[in-house]
Amino acid sequence: MQVVQIAFSPTGGTQRAADIVTEALGSPGEKIDLTDPHASFSTIRLDEEDVAVIAVPSFDGRVPALAAERLARVSGHGARAILVCVYGNRAYEDTLVELEDVARAAGFHEVAALAAVAEHSILHQYATGRPDGTDRAELEDFARRIAEKLAGPDAATAPTGVPGNRPYKNAGSSTMVPKGDSSCVACGLCARRCPAQAIDPANPRKTDAERCIGCMRCVSECPQGARKLNGALLKAAGLALRKACSERKGCEFYL
Repeated sequence: MQVVQIAFSPTGGTQRAADIVTEALGSPGEKIDLTDPHASFSTIRLDEEDVAVIAVPSFDGRVPALAAERLARVSGHGARAILVCVYGNRAYEDTLVELEDVARAAGFHEVAALAAVAEHSILHQYATGRPDGTDRAELEDFARRIAEKLAGPDAATAPTGVPGNRPYKNAGSSTMVPKGDSSCVACGLCARRCPAQAIDPANPRKTDAERCIGCMRCVSECPQGARKLNGALLKAAGLALRKACSERKGCEFYL
């Protein structure tokens, strides 16, 4: 059994949760990075013997459209899939059911699903430092239960009770578009690393608001700390989500 990891993780939180699950299942094989704008996803083909850990963040309760589009190009070919959605301690709403639908359409056969919490990619005061030790213990325990299922008579059964709605909630439009300030030295790292190719390489201070998905990779990786959000919008968002995000939420598992 080869464990293949397929992840869309612009700022690393989803990657950390996916790594915990993947490593607990055994030695990981190929890693497929759905944030790579230059990858040829249509040439990737798994086999029935493979187990795929498919991990995405929840963007306003939905699978990021860019992640869904790229996952749809991968040929699952009957590989068993563990679906992982990671959210910033607010809610993940329809993310798991949408991921379930996208994975099925790509030829995967889901056997387990889970939701995990990671530090909010925009409002870092929420879920700071997560996934933490408690999260790791819960995710590793669930991975062991998945391994037992894969080795038993119910290895092909789909998980039950996965929450969410069909049709999905309306996708929100991102108003959080980072821009470069005067400390930008035009190194171009943000443009090269942007999953949506929304930053002009010739003028990295400029961001295409229509293409930007608000993933915050450019903010997290800028070596000069020059990529920033509108401070007033950031403060307003923090206040709006304070009630929903302040109480710690745990991992949720569906087997």
